[in-house]
Amino acid sequence: MIKKSKKQRKRPRGARRRNALRTVYNWFFTGLVIAGPIGITLYLAWTAIGFVDSFVKPLIPPQYNPDNYLPVIIPGFGLLVGMIAVTILGALTANLVGKTFLQFGDRILARLPVVSTIYRGLKQIFETAVNQSSQSFKQVGLIQYPRPGLWAIVLISTPAKGEVKEKVDGEEVLGCFLPTTPNPTSGFLLFIPKSEIKILDMATEDAAKLIISAGLVSPEYQAETERLAAEHDRKMANEMANETSSTTKSGKNAAE
Repeated sequence: MIKKSKKQRKRPRGARRRNALRTVYNWFFTGLVIAGPIGITLYLAWTAIGFVDSFVKPLIPPQYNPDNYLPVIIPGFGLLVGMIAVTILGALTANLVGKTFLQFGDRILARLPVVSTIYRGLKQIFETAVNQSSQSFKQVGLIQYPRPGLWAIVLISTPAKGEVKEKVDGEEVLGCFLPTTPNPTSGFLLFIPKSEIKILDMATEDAAKLIISAGLVSPEYQAETERLAAEHDRKMANEMANETSSTTKSGKNAAE
């Protein structure tokens, strides 16, 4: 018999140790991938709730603030009160009296030099975000930017309107938002001919994930998924048909 050297006898133990360390390493990063987004989401939510509570709770009368007579602090109570107050404000301004007071307040703020500019800008932003949230960014497209041969993702808003539509001759022009990576809240507003945009099947949320992750998180291609599902269904149908035919043949052979 050929005796193994000491180095050869130690290799399996070292290989097992490396495999164990690699397994623990994979487990750690798998847990990090799961716990990271959850922890960051909870932290941001807790920070937002605390910010709103710190702003709203001092405005609540002491007899209605549960922090004054309960042994524990209730997080989110200020947020709940703020949501109720905003809802009541919207209900009051929906009628004739509320609209009258709102127009009166608008006229007062419009006469203030600096405040009027800030107020009008913020009001337009909020009205656009609230009233057109169900209409904006319904499609995702690809354009060649910043030069031919390079492709960038754009969020398609609406066709060009007003003076932009009047001044641009020729085919239909779409208003597109070109976000930046990794902060999609900044970017460029582009008016692009529809023929130069390749419409994608992905949802706006999937495009946002792709942009924020700098291409690391690629959304699932729905068409490819449907094709694979159809192939799986055809395969299962063929297997069932083969089983049925084999059962029928065996029954005939037994009868004979």
